[in-house]
Amino acid sequence: MIKNEKIKASEVQLTGLNGEDLGIIATREALAMAKRLKVDLVCTSLMSSPPPCKLIGAGQAKQEALQEKQQARKLEQGPKVKEIRLTPQIEDHDLETKRQQAERILQSGDAVMLVVKISGKEGAKAKELLEMLLRDLSPLGRKRTGIQLSGKQAAVQLDPL
Repeated sequence: MIKNEKIKASEVQLTGLNGEDLGIIATREALAMAKRLKVDLVCTSLMSSPPPCKLIGAGQAKQEALQEKQQARKLEQGPKVKEIRLTPQIEDHDLETKRQQAERILQSGDAVMLVVKISGKEGAKAKELLEMLLRDLSPLGRKRTGIQLSGKQAAVQLDPL
């Protein structure tokens, strides 16, 4: 972010405090206007000629740059995987609560790992339960892998759409 005297162009495309277009102005005049209004002259892009600049309140320019950095970092990290644990003998009300929890997680942009703890011959029942949840959650997410039965648990991961 280039501010005030560091702008080297001879003229700039100036935007006012309220977003109004002030046209192409000599950089010296734009700096004088910024000082008179007690604000900063900030260059938004160096890729065009004349470069577009805005008049922004002193603290606001730093805050905008910080927000852009935070957004970039958030997008860079990608979705988190949150696990929801179930049992094959789950009651209807509890299942509905877990479904709603999974919906909230998917809507917030994170992935959900649905894990059903099994013991003995409950594998078929667990797979059936996961298939039912996948059908219910299909408008919000798609499965990354198939249902995986391994030892004492059955699991499937849903990614947000």
